[in-house]
Amino acid sequence: MKARHLIFILGDQLSAGISSLEGADPKRDAVLMCEVTEEATYVRHHPKKIAFIFSAMRHFAEDLRQKGFTVDYQRLDAPGNTGSFTGELQRAITRFEPQTVRITEPGEWRVLQMIEAWAGMLPCPVDILEDTRFLCSRSEFAAWAKNRQQLRMEFFYRDMRRKTGLLMRGDDPEGGRWNFDAENRKPASPDLFAPKRQGVAPDDMTKEVLDLVGRRFKAHFGSLANFNFAVTAKDADILLENFIADQLATFGERQDAMLSSDPFLSHSLLSFYINAGLLDPLDVCRRVETAYLAGNAPLNSAEGFIRQIIGWREYMRGVYWLKMPDYREANFLDAERPLPDFYWTGETDMNCVRTVVSETRDNAYAHHIQRLMITGNFALLAGIRPQAVHEWYLEGYADAYEWVELPNVIGMSQFADGGFLGSKPYAAGGNYIHRMSDYCATCRYDVKKKTGEKACPFNALYWDFLDRNSGKLKRNQRLGPVYAAWSKMTEAQRNDYRHSAAAFLAKLDSAVSTY
Repeated sequence: MKARHLIFILGDQLSAGISSLEGADPKRDAVLMCEVTEEATYVRHHPKKIAFIFSAMRHFAEDLRQKGFTVDYQRLDAPGNTGSFTGELQRAITRFEPQTVRITEPGEWRVLQMIEAWAGMLPCPVDILEDTRFLCSRSEFAAWAKNRQQLRMEFFYRDMRRKTGLLMRGDDPEGGRWNFDAENRKPASPDLFAPKRQGVAPDDMTKEVLDLVGRRFKAHFGSLANFNFAVTAKDADILLENFIADQLATFGERQDAMLSSDPFLSHSLLSFYINAGLLDPLDVCRRVETAYLAGNAPLNSAEGFIRQIIGWREYMRGVYWLKMPDYREANFLDAERPLPDFYWTGETDMNCVRTVVSETRDNAYAHHIQRLMITGNFALLAGIRPQAVHEWYLEGYADAYEWVELPNVIGMSQFADGGFLGSKPYAAGGNYIHRMSDYCATCRYDVKKKTGEKACPFNALYWDFLDRNSGKLKRNQRLGPVYAAWSKMTEAQRNDYRHSAAAFLAKLDSAVSTY
């Protein structure tokens, strides 16, 4: 058929209400979707991530066919697949001879550069539409950020609360406070009576994708075993309802905790589906608010969950588009150490790092405190190059897209932007990990020892990090008390920390990465 519009839908645009489909006519328009090697391998994405996206794409394409659309779906192993978005679009144009190519703006800078280059190589116009699934457009965020020397998520979040009306009583926040974080920092203990986490058994279409991904991407970091992701909007909605019924009530108090026996605790595991488009973020938040208003969840849980979506998620996207492309290369602390091999193998005596890396390998998931305060914190203290850390997170997590992952790593986790996004480095010694987890109980290292071979490496690395970066960090107001404590130590104590850190880092440097 000759198409009026050829509508190109990307793998994270699996929303029935995506702007590129608005006003589409199944009788006059065609849809292009494609699995391409270039997108699966520009970094070596976790096999579960690839399988989730490909299977969700195939199911979405089938839904569009049921609505009467002609869907040109190019599978990864289809004969003639060029392996790139540009190549597949050019081939589709020869088949459909469209008057216009329509596409919703992509989430990543490099893909936008690719799309903008199409205008000079295609025989028809390319209409790039705004992604209306976000609460704050790129231009709105730029206007909000204008003339601010430092951005702070808290103030942005308050504006998003006012804009949406979520958890608001007129002009005032529900409960008289904007933020209930102080109530959400409790350690957790195993709960034998916690509801069992629900997943979705793979159907035949997903099994076909798993077989393909297992064959084509077996060298990538990560396991395909026990794949149980939802791959349709219907199933994602069921998991949302399960979370609200079973986990939301305890989400707040357990959101910062870490347990060896329970990698998920009360976390929603919904970010995969929100970021791919299977769930609408505002709808998710409104349903959580409804549960609170009905008395089925405490305010600290509802507020903490909603803040992650309309606060952090929207804020990260805004910072990403405001600061790219230079933001990716930011390295304020001049950290240049290569990423250690144990980020892929999990073979380290640090039980906390081993646990989180192993869970990442098995689940393509770790919750935000594991990412920030274990693997991210270690990389920060050890002086790992931020861009290597960024690529590891982008590879390892099924919910990681550059627009949301990069600012979290560069700005929040590694402080590589010098404080543009966050007010201080998220650096901590072993005591924080001991307080918020049970990892230290079975670790070879002793978290109570400050220096020496048997001491938790985080302890010496923490003070060494502050010492070697004092020229850049000492004037940070939030670090004033910490540097005051460092200055009160004897020179012998400071040297003990320096020597212990140097000995650990020397061993780290002697290990050659094999990944």
